[in-house]
Order: sequence, then C-alpha cells, then structure tokens
Amino acid sequence: MALKALPPDWPGGFWWHWLFFTVLVLAFVLGMVMAVIYTERRVLARMQSRLGPNRTGPFGLMQAVADAVKVLLKENIVPAASDKLVHWLAPLVAFAPVVMVFAVVPFANGALLADLNIGILYVIATSSIASVGIFMAGWSSGNKYSLLGGMRDVAAIVSYEIPLVLATLGVVLVAGSLSLNQIVLAQQDIPFILVQPLGFLLFFTAACAEINRSPFDLLEADSELTAGFHTEYSGMKFAMFYLVEYAEALAVSAVIATIFLGGWQGPLLPPWLWFLIKVVFMFLVMVWVRATMPRVRIDQLMAFAWKCLFPLALLNLLLTAAEVALWPASIPWVVIPINFAVAAVLIVLWSKFYKVGWGRVEI
Repeated sequence: MALKALPPDWPGGFWWHWLFFTVLVLAFVLGMVMAVIYTERRVLARMQSRLGPNRTGPFGLMQAVADAVKVLLKENIVPAASDKLVHWLAPLVAFAPVVMVFAVVPFANGALLADLNIGILYVIATSSIASVGIFMAGWSSGNKYSLLGGMRDVAAIVSYEIPLVLATLGVVLVAGSLSLNQIVLAQQDIPFILVQPLGFLLFFTAACAEINRSPFDLLEADSELTAGFHTEYSGMKFAMFYLVEYAEALAVSAVIATIFLGGWQGPLLPPWLWFLIKVVFMFLVMVWVRATMPRVRIDQLMAFAWKCLFPLALLNLLLTAAEVALWPASIPWVVIPINFAVAAVLIVLWSKFYKVGWGRVEI
C-alpha cells in the first residue's frame, strides 16, 4: 500500500491540490522549525551536561513560543546609513526559497506539491537563492562586519555548491532520474546511502557548510564579526533570519532523507511517519556535529572545499559512473562493501594530503 501513488490532482482538481499541499508545506515548515529549535536546545544541553529550557511550559516546551513573542515585542531598529528597502527585503528573500524547496519533496508516493522531472536541479537552484538574501542583509546594513559576513556566505556557497552538486550527480546516475519521487522509488531494494556512502558524507558536509551550520558557522562568527550579516537586525526581521537558519537545516534533512535514506519508504508505519522519522534523525546528526566539532577558520573553510571535498566528489562520481556502466539494470549488493572500503581509503588518504597553515590569518 505504501507504493500506491496519489493521483497528481489529489484531492480533486489542480487548485485543491495546490491549496492543500501549500498549506501542508507551510504548516510542516513552521511547526517543525519550532520543534527542532526545542530539540536542539534540549539535546545540546544533555550533551554539554546542563539543563536547557525547562521553565516555560511543561519540560520547557513553550520556550520557542515565548521567544517568538519576545522578538515580536522588540523595537525594529534600522541603521540610519542603511539601504532601507534592501534591508527590509533581505529576510523575505532569504526565507522564501527555503520554503519553496519543499514543493518537490515527497511526503509519500505522489504526495507532493509538484513532481518535477528536474526536481534535484530545482532544489539546488532554489536553495542557492537564500544566499542572495543574506548578502543583501550584509550589504544594506552599512556595517563592515555585516558586509564581511555576507561576503563569506557568497564565498561558501560558490565553493561548497560544486562538491554538493557532484555528490548529487552520483545519486542521479544510480536512480536514472532527477525527480525526487522517482529517486525514492528507485530505493525500494537498496537505500542509496549504502550505494553512495562517500556521496552521502560529501553532500552532508557541503550542505552544512552552505546553510551555516557549525563547525562552518563563520557567517555569524561572534569571535570575529559580532553577529555577522544580521548584526544590524532586530525584532521580527531578526526572527526571520533565525527562522531561515532552522528551516534550511530542516530542508537539508528532508533532502538527505529523500535521496539517501529511502524517503517515505519503510515497513509497518505510514509513509509520512517514516519520512518524518528520517528527517528528525538527520537533524539530530547535525546537532551531534555541532556539539562535537570546534569552529574552523575562514581559510580552513575555503581550503576544505577545494582541496578535500572537490577532488573526493570527482572520484566518487567517476566510480559511480563506472558501476552504472557495468550494472545498468541495478547495482548488486556485492558493490556495497566495496564502496564503503573505497570511501574509507579515500578519506584516510586525503586526510594525509589536506594541510592548512596554522599561522595567524588576517582577513
């Protein structure tokens, strides 16, 4: 029953389909953002031997609501030297593309707003637009720290988009489709994380760097740039950037769950519940990395993309292309241990080649 697809106009006609899934996507994003904010605070507190939110509501569950009310009541301060219109538009430009990503992410077989035959390309192109909003915020603030934070975002996007796309191409080669729904259906026998272990690690790392997750959160490095690109933002506009950060993490978790973990597929439980479990699991992995890894420097951030991830992504793509050429119908299980062994060897060897100077770096 899980493989039975919903008709493309469900629940009856184009406009009802559009209305239902638009409301579903917005409710899912906003509701899950509040849930993952609370989850990250509690999990980080547990990992760092502290309490976390535990006062507002039972077990601190209403802390995110209290924070939302607080920022709504704060004064909206706009710098006198800023570009007022661009300063106002920046949070909207950053937030809209993140929500648009979920238009092609299937919650079940056929349960998505639009099953595009170029779904992966749409996700990559749309998600990159968020960096325009961040750069608009940095440039329009009239603050050198904000401008540097925006410039760092553009540099990170340009650098890490290349290994991310190359890692995604490995999945496209194996699935034979750019549609996210078809990629999930192609994982009925083998989830692609087993066929593409190195591709999964490359995609996860590059995506975390693009969305400013620790240890790559140099866009708002408090030790160098005060608060980075949103230094001059307050009130609701600051809350929008805060919302964007967690919505991007949610979007990355959803895309990884879709293209590497089999999406909504799974035994016994409803498809949408399997999808939700995998999304939450990937977000918890991000929290684990944030609690474990120290922040890197800006030169290390750039060098890691070009000296480490980029060549590994090229090698992974070549290996995947060779496997697809040898087994065009379906890749056999015997390839899985070989791919894991190759990934381990490449990571160990590249860690020997990857060197970054440890002297003082002036920015």
